[in-house]
Amino acid sequence: MGLLKAFNTKQKVGKNLKACAPLTIVCDGCFSNLRRSLCNPKVEVQSCFVGLVLENCQLPFPNHGHVILANPSPILFYPISSTEVRCLVDVPGQKVPSIANGEMAKYLKTVVAPQVPPELHDAFISAIDQGSIRTMLNRSMPADPYPTPGALLMGDAFNMRHPLTGGGMTVALSDIVVLRDLLRPLQDMNDASALCKYLESFYTLRKPVASTINTLAGALYKVFCASPDQARKEMRDACFDYLALGGVCSTGPVGLLSGLNPRPLSFVLHFFAVAIYGVGRLLLPLPSPNRLWLGARLISVCSLV
Repeated sequence: MGLLKAFNTKQKVGKNLKACAPLTIVCDGCFSNLRRSLCNPKVEVQSCFVGLVLENCQLPFPNHGHVILANPSPILFYPISSTEVRCLVDVPGQKVPSIANGEMAKYLKTVVAPQVPPELHDAFISAIDQGSIRTMLNRSMPADPYPTPGALLMGDAFNMRHPLTGGGMTVALSDIVVLRDLLRPLQDMNDASALCKYLESFYTLRKPVASTINTLAGALYKVFCASPDQARKEMRDACFDYLALGGVCSTGPVGLLSGLNPRPLSFVLHFFAVAIYGVGRLLLPLPSPNRLWLGARLISVCSLV
């Protein structure tokens, strides 16, 4: 592709604006209109978030985010002010019940509300009755760039993962640090050949953090979703109980989620440690043929996830 030196945009008043720069960073979000020219956009919709704001309630553990392992998929609660809690209900698939005809309110009250912690139940029902319900598609998109001299994609315009783990901003900030460190030695931004040489390394250097957080987000979403498969249920319970062990079993995964320990090997070790922990629970104190078979299927589920 040719060197990008400038771009034209049309303002609301109808006036055309031309801007020139040695490097154009495109970060226009998940609805990007520009990504098709700079990457191969394979956007996949995994589920939808239904959002509510709960007022005048207390979380079971104040000042902490909460993930409820509900059926059919997780529910998130986290504080956004001293009196408000945001609730995000994950609904699998690309379609959600209609808000306009009341199907959404009925779904939230009959399917979701019974699984909400008692401390939040009344505020949850009240938020539904107020009608301030919002929906958002949960998109994922692998990073598959077309290296373009003079242009760089960043943020959700470039790479998306399921928002269950809140990893989008972590990846974006990590990318900014990588780009800053790459460009710091560059003396002249108008030196196109030198700039291209530095930018070529960006897509490689970002991978340890981005791939770890992206893979972890997808894996945890699959594990935390309810399933009629007994092996999937055992994997879900094992994951929760593994984190509850504390120590390295807790700090390790948290380090991965936060991007503080982005090593892919650490992710693989913890993921299979969960599987081994789950199999060990099945085989103790005495194994049986059914438990052995279930343990083998649990390992199989782990490898597929």
